[in-house]
Amino acid sequence: MEPLSIRKQKTGSVWSPSSTSISPVSQQQQQFGETSSNSSRGGSGLLIASHQDDLEDTARSRFKAQHRKMAQKKRGKSYRERYNLLRVVTCFPILLLLLAVALLISEVCHLSQDNSTLPRKFGATEFQISEDLKSKKESNLDNLDMPMRIVAGVRQPCLELRPTSEIMNLEFPSPSSTPIKALHYKNDSLELKVLGNKFVNQGILFTGNQSMEEREESFKISDSMEVHCGFYGDDSIFRIEKEDRAYLDNCKAVVSTCNFGGGDDLYQPINMTLASLAKVCYVAFWDKITVEAQSLKGRVQDERKKIGHWRIIVVNNLPFSDQRLNGKIPKMLGHRLFPNARYSIWVDSKSQFRRDPMGVFEAMLWRTNSTFAISQHGARDCVYKEGEAIVKKHKATPEEVSIQLSQYRNEGFPEKARFNGHKALAEASVIIREHTTLTNLFMCVWFNEVTRFTARDQLSFPYVLLRLNFTNINMFPVCTRKAFVNSMGHVRKTKPIDVDTAA
Repeated sequence: MEPLSIRKQKTGSVWSPSSTSISPVSQQQQQFGETSSNSSRGGSGLLIASHQDDLEDTARSRFKAQHRKMAQKKRGKSYRERYNLLRVVTCFPILLLLLAVALLISEVCHLSQDNSTLPRKFGATEFQISEDLKSKKESNLDNLDMPMRIVAGVRQPCLELRPTSEIMNLEFPSPSSTPIKALHYKNDSLELKVLGNKFVNQGILFTGNQSMEEREESFKISDSMEVHCGFYGDDSIFRIEKEDRAYLDNCKAVVSTCNFGGGDDLYQPINMTLASLAKVCYVAFWDKITVEAQSLKGRVQDERKKIGHWRIIVVNNLPFSDQRLNGKIPKMLGHRLFPNARYSIWVDSKSQFRRDPMGVFEAMLWRTNSTFAISQHGARDCVYKEGEAIVKKHKATPEEVSIQLSQYRNEGFPEKARFNGHKALAEASVIIREHTTLTNLFMCVWFNEVTRFTARDQLSFPYVLLRLNFTNINMFPVCTRKAFVNSMGHVRKTKPIDVDTAA
């Protein structure tokens, strides 16, 4: 049997302070246990409050952790922003420098194209054009849409052609009557020998040294006339090979263009009938520079000297250093290049002819009883305002324009010349005419004015028109001209040539 002392310890009924020491913590625990016991018996509020305090402490800890994390993110973002800003500030001067270099190179290239002389040999890159211009040209190429206009509130086509079945059966009518029975062209080889010693300019050798008296006489229409009209006698200037001359002699009607100096591409005519192809020649006058330039683009003559429908005529020894003046020879003196042709259509090299030529002859000449057709000017009706615009656009020097317009003003030429109710100022990229002695005279006198004054032929056209009192002329609106051609624009400006080496 256990001793009484041990039994008392187990039962807890007897205890001694000296035998069992209780710490303050233990006392608190006992008190808390008593309190908890009391709470469990009816006072649980303290336990819930303690639990809520623990939750609040946990929430505060989480909030502080999230706050620290967000602060770290903000500090990181701010650092990245400052870093990127520093990079931009550091690289900005370099970007400006690169942009300035690019602009400088672009300006130098532009100036070199405008002011440099034309090289005798070309690289392929000299004839490259921008992608924007190329896409624009391609979108307009081979376009057959008919432009429309509003007449008296009614929408009408700008050009009314006969049906194709009727165009195929068209034939040339009888020649038109003219007040000039015989037209002769001045030619004096003896005078050329004197001129050759006196003048270096080949242009004078080609045109002849027309005096002001001879100029005045050329405006006086009579039964028989003799005028300056180029080809003054030196066959070595504007020289065409014998085989090519034989081809030109056989043309009865012609669509012609020219490209001297390699400034434009060659665009094939479209929308013509097979019947008109058998009646109408298509002739393009080139120089050796253009032959070389077009060959770089794959346009090479075949065994018949053709590229597509165009028969290429290569001209040697051009008379003028100004390529614009050289271009006036096939433009205005077609009756001298095609001596047996009855009709012709001139088309600037920047355009693509897109109508049947027989249909055009019928619509613009035969139907209207005209022998000459040309477009009215689209912007102005005053030759003096046109001169100001030409100078402003740097298409002629102020001095040469002033000399020409002063001459016209002194002769009393009106500011707004009118002819048959229309403005006399014309745009001459398309010219349609019958080759009569009167229209041939008109073109000779017009050519003489151009070579005497400026190459801008729109300045002299109204003057010649009123001086000759040319009546059988059809001056059609601009939209009709647009119906004839697709305007492709010039590829590049042609440069002056060295006439001493052009041969």
